[in-house]
Parts: sequence; C-alpha cells; structure tokens
Amino acid sequence: MRSPRRCSRNGCPRQAVATLTYVYGDSTAVVGPLAAFAEPHTYDLCETHARSLTAPRGWELVRHDGDFAPPPPTTDDLVALAEAVREAARPVPPRPDDTDHTPGHQTGRRGHLRVIPPSH
Repeated sequence: MRSPRRCSRNGCPRQAVATLTYVYGDSTAVVGPLAAFAEPHTYDLCETHARSLTAPRGWELVRHDGDFAPPPPTTDDLVALAEAVREAARPVPPRPDDTDHTPGHQTGRRGHLRVIPPSH
C-alpha cells in the first residue's frame, strides 16, 4: 500500500498539498500545487506550511494564489481501501471461552458483539 505524501517539515504529520521549489539562479522560491511526483530537490508541504512559508532575505517568493487541493486517490489507495474493508468484514470465529454452554442457550461472540438468538 502506498501512503499519501506527507509534509516535509520535521514533525508535521499532515498530508502534502503543495510543492516548494528553489530557483537558485534567480534567488526565487516557488510554492505551487503538489507536483505529480516527489522530486529529490523539492519539498512537499501541507497547506499550513505552504501558506506560512517565508523566503530567505534577498529572495523572492512566488506563491500559488488559489486553493491547495489534496491529490485525488490513486488506484493504489482504492485497492488498499477495498482490502481494509474486506479484512474488517471477515468473520471472527468464536473463541472456546466465549460460548455459553448452558443447555438451550446458544450465545456466541463475534469480536466485540454478542450474538443472542431470539427468544422462543
């Protein structure tokens, strides 16, 4: 399963929505929409860090004016979600110590739920 790209700032767990690129020859920092692929000399940023970023003294900062949108889910994300749903729906066999052995009483356990048959 491929996890979504995270903000490059240390300790930030948020999902990246923007990419920071430096153009050293022009002393310019550019913050734009999230690049299609992670590149070695760019930084992925969450919206908070993308909006609050400042450029070094003497540098120009070019910032995207619109809203930053999270990237759309990929087929990898959809497959991982489907597998998680399948795993969660898989029945849990009752454990021997979770079954009431009283005659005429058939109570079983599935995960955190107790199955109680209707009264006759």
